[in-house]
Amino acid sequence: MHKRTLIKNAVLVNEGEVYEGALLIQNHHIEQVLRGRDAMPTQPADQVIDAQGAYLLPGVIDTHVHLREPGYTHKGDMRTETAAAAAGGVTTVLDMPNTVPQTLTFEALEEKMALAKAKSLVNYGFYIGASNTNAEELSKINPRHVCGIKVFMGSSTGNMLVDQEEALRKVFSLQGLPIVTHCEDSVTIAENMQAAKAAYGYDPEVAQHSEIRSAEACYRSTALAVKMARECGTRLHVAHVSTAKELELFSAEDKHITAEVCLPHLVFTTADYARLGTRIKCNPAVKSATDRDALRTALNGDIVTTVGTDHAPHLLSEKVGGAARAVSGMPMVQFSLPAMLGLVDEGVLSIARLVQLMCHNPAETFQIENRGYLREGYKADLVVVRPDSPWTLTPNLIESKCNWSPLEGRVFRHRVEKTFVNGYLLYNNGHITDYDHTGEAVTYDR
Repeated sequence: MHKRTLIKNAVLVNEGEVYEGALLIQNHHIEQVLRGRDAMPTQPADQVIDAQGAYLLPGVIDTHVHLREPGYTHKGDMRTETAAAAAGGVTTVLDMPNTVPQTLTFEALEEKMALAKAKSLVNYGFYIGASNTNAEELSKINPRHVCGIKVFMGSSTGNMLVDQEEALRKVFSLQGLPIVTHCEDSVTIAENMQAAKAAYGYDPEVAQHSEIRSAEACYRSTALAVKMARECGTRLHVAHVSTAKELELFSAEDKHITAEVCLPHLVFTTADYARLGTRIKCNPAVKSATDRDALRTALNGDIVTTVGTDHAPHLLSEKVGGAARAVSGMPMVQFSLPAMLGLVDEGVLSIARLVQLMCHNPAETFQIENRGYLREGYKADLVVVRPDSPWTLTPNLIESKCNWSPLEGRVFRHRVEKTFVNGYLLYNNGHITDYDHTGEAVTYDR
């Protein structure tokens, strides 16, 4: 049975344009994209949704999340965290490999895919992780079924730290999959932590975290990654760039080496430790206002191609302590789109550029098929956003299992009203419509 849903009287934002129009969904796909206030589809619709001037955007693709399953389901799992994604207009998530077991083998990858098929409310993909010893395993992976290889070039959980030059070179020499790096220099961090403990005691105050995981630690590691990528001809995407100095390592002419910026480094600075404490402790650490402003400026250039969240839920009880004891990471996926639209309001970037960074470019960077655009024939991953509809973030609105956000108390002007995943209305006016709905595994055009 063919079911057609028409979304009319919307303001479509797509491929650099902002215009009045409508969109017709047939089952899982976009059947027609229509221009003009009174444009009508060639085939009548079974259901009509009047957007009444709201924005209609492609669904956000968040290429950097930690869903926490398997291994850490006490603080997040595939169902709860993808519910949070849907409530934030995120229709596809790419999940990181530092779970238990770590996603270092094809078998571990297959187990995650099976879990997601049963539990993920939105569309999904998975990274496979690199270690000092699994380059041969990585070389056997089908590039159409994996979003990329994640390389931790700084402190990491278990044996996922790749710190041997020979092992790094083997991984960077692999072809067919993008390499995504976490860049922080472990030696620098260890030296800084030792100095901080000598000066301030076993668990230095959280404000020291940005001195321990310093700008220099980030720069040294990113410089090594960029150098090695140029030598090996690697398709490199550096995750969560957090400093102005790192940006100098990239070149707009080198399209094979790109950067991601994550939301925490765009909205928080070291000054916020006084107010938020360990709630904003993350790796890499938040940096100075100068760094934040440089990252904001870079959103409009050719080096930063994606904005992610590094969504990393933890229980608040795990955030107790300081720079040494409190865990790092924060839940962000549900509120990334409203927060980025706040930067649009501030004039940091345009809404068309936001869609480029959060929808189009993630699809292009990872070669995701048939998603990320409002195009006829593409999957109907869509979000309706109501402007001029102020609301305050309170805990009762949070879908993540950990039930807190560092953005609590913030007033947002834009409200995610509806989220469609493969044409299915999954989130509607404050409610997940079906917690048993499942998304699809994305595929890659490689």
